[in-house]
Amino acid sequence: MTLTLASASPRRRELIARLGIEPAAIAPADIDETPFKGELPRDYARRMAREKAFAAKGDGHVLTGDTVVALGRRILPKAEDEATARQCLELLSGRRHRVLSAIALKSPDGTLRERSSETIVRFKRLSEEEIAAYLASGDWEGKAGGYAIQGAAEGLIAWIQGSHSGVVGLPLFETRALLKSAGFEIA
Repeated sequence: MTLTLASASPRRRELIARLGIEPAAIAPADIDETPFKGELPRDYARRMAREKAFAAKGDGHVLTGDTVVALGRRILPKAEDEATARQCLELLSGRRHRVLSAIALKSPDGTLRERSSETIVRFKRLSEEEIAAYLASGDWEGKAGGYAIQGAAEGLIAWIQGSHSGVVGLPLFETRALLKSAGFEIA
């Protein structure tokens, strides 16, 4: 059985390797990731994973994922610039938020299997100095909600409830179950 990982994320490659899976190919899907007006965060994450699965090119099975940081019904953007990252961190400071990770596995016959996880994360109240130091680290670049839990931001998080790997970008418990249900051999 072959697996194509439809993601450009090096974190997803590292995470799937923890399951003993080496993708035969890496083939990111190029889709429009704009949320629909009024779309809820969970629905958006699931739709993105599905759309990526059908848009990705690959032989065999295709695994895709999407991670969304949500503050209430609001979907926080991927931080592409420092101003966006700052705005996200200021919104998250001292508050709980949800990280929703959706994964989809498309079989060669077009069958789609899906799973998702939800993690609650709470940042400590961030000082201006802490925000400035985190922004200087560059860890926020291209990250949903303007932070990467596997980097310096981990020291700013008071607690999480749920899947740490889901916050990083690929919920391993759900991914393992999905791959096993498709017949992949995983210890």
